[in-house]
Amino acid sequence: MKLARLLTFALAVCALAYALISLKQGEDGVAPQEIAIGAIPATLFAPPQGAAKAIVLVAHGFAGSQQMMAPIATTLARDGYLAITFDFAGHGRNTLPLHGGIVDLAKSTNQLLDELDDVAAYARTRPEFNGRLALVGHSMASELVVQSAMRRNDIAATVALSLFGRTVTATSPRNLLVIDGAWEFGALKDAARRIVGMAAPDPKEGVTYGDFAKGTARSYDYAAGAEHIGVIWSLDALKDTRAWLDAAFGAKPADTGVDRRGPTFAIMFIALAVLLRLGVDALPVVFDSPPRAPLRRVRFYALISAAAVATPLLLWKAPTDFLPILLGDYLAAHFAVWGALLWAGVFWLGARPSPLPSGERVRGAAASATRLAEPASPLAVQARSGAGAAGRILISAAILAALYLILFGAPLDLFVTSFRPTGQRWAIVGIEFAAVALAFTAEERLARGLGAPRFGYTLIKLAFVVSLLGGVALNLSKLFFLLIVAPVVVVLFVFFGFLHRAAFARTRSGAVAALGAAVALGYAIAVTFPMVD
Repeated sequence: MKLARLLTFALAVCALAYALISLKQGEDGVAPQEIAIGAIPATLFAPPQGAAKAIVLVAHGFAGSQQMMAPIATTLARDGYLAITFDFAGHGRNTLPLHGGIVDLAKSTNQLLDELDDVAAYARTRPEFNGRLALVGHSMASELVVQSAMRRNDIAATVALSLFGRTVTATSPRNLLVIDGAWEFGALKDAARRIVGMAAPDPKEGVTYGDFAKGTARSYDYAAGAEHIGVIWSLDALKDTRAWLDAAFGAKPADTGVDRRGPTFAIMFIALAVLLRLGVDALPVVFDSPPRAPLRRVRFYALISAAAVATPLLLWKAPTDFLPILLGDYLAAHFAVWGALLWAGVFWLGARPSPLPSGERVRGAAASATRLAEPASPLAVQARSGAGAAGRILISAAILAALYLILFGAPLDLFVTSFRPTGQRWAIVGIEFAAVALAFTAEERLARGLGAPRFGYTLIKLAFVVSLLGGVALNLSKLFFLLIVAPVVVVLFVFFGFLHRAAFARTRSGAVAALGAAVALGYAIAVTFPMVD
């Protein structure tokens, strides 16, 4: 067994090294150069040789950062363009807050458009500028680049990924390509057809209508196998963007390939997950046997159902803008209320013991352990388990949290999205952690400490997702962007679920996995969602 783990560790390290080296080498020749445009952090991606065909500004979406747009910038730089990525206010490394947020969209939109103008003004001062300028934007920025191009005559072409396009006309902006993921929201795919339909009746995917020379070219395409976020890394989207700009500028395509970091990302994340799993196996053991207690199924289902319904209703009219972080404040409130309701149920159930139905067996990672009598409260578990259990829990949770942040933090910050706290974000990390920890510890206690039915942990997570979607439905105008990150939340919950199970099997404590994951998720929320004033 030790030899197998050693070989697994060696293979994971080699795979991770290969992925990181490949990702770094993927930028060879384009010479990324970090600069500052006033208070705006930006990066230049220069063509390997020769004069630039044009300058292209590449803008990220809501809760994103310039790292996310690097595949597009790298692809264009290799094709002969000077590409510029940057962080909008409130996002990434930009320390300026986003004024107005969602409450005052006009104010926030004007600020973001002004920043886009500042980057464009900088581009016009570059020695590579030859009078040719194009814009590429994703999601939130797709609307921004369209609006910017519509009010300026020197924007020769625009590529909008995941565009609603409410302000688009049949002739403005000039030479517009709309790209959506094939798995994108139906409303966005319909919008793409509607936009191109202004220039041609019954438009077909992948067909160009209009005239590039006159600025009336229109087309739309659906990137295979991509959704709202994955479209950024889609090979179809990268090829379409490059080909569209070459056509708009009458430029000959360079004999270069597109950025192919998607498969490399898969290798990197699998290797990181394996290393994290091996790290879990080395955590200190907290309890000799798991603290468990019987729980009737009907009570379990009633509790999670009640919490799923009550949480969004309690927050419906409540003031949830108590933090200077857009949507992160609502997420903190949702986690906190959800966790408080579950803990209330856990204590209530703990005070009213009832045996499991005859013949039902305790399932889970430690099902073979001897079942203990039901404790009156979580404090009784700690007392019965001997002095020092709390310390062992904190040590194990701290190790697990460090594994999360160290193994995933640096690669994410380098190649995926900004993952480094700036300014007020440090204080928000603690608040988000406390809220998520309240929820995760309650979920672990309910799922594993009270001997929940089969698939109990999965049902709890599904109930939380349902409650979050309910909150969005009750306040769609404010919380709409949470729908965009919902697939990421589901992926994270699946990922955490496997590791929680392994951590419980190793430490015999649900609190270890809950606290360790709460640090990771709370940190991620605090460093990614936009800062507002």
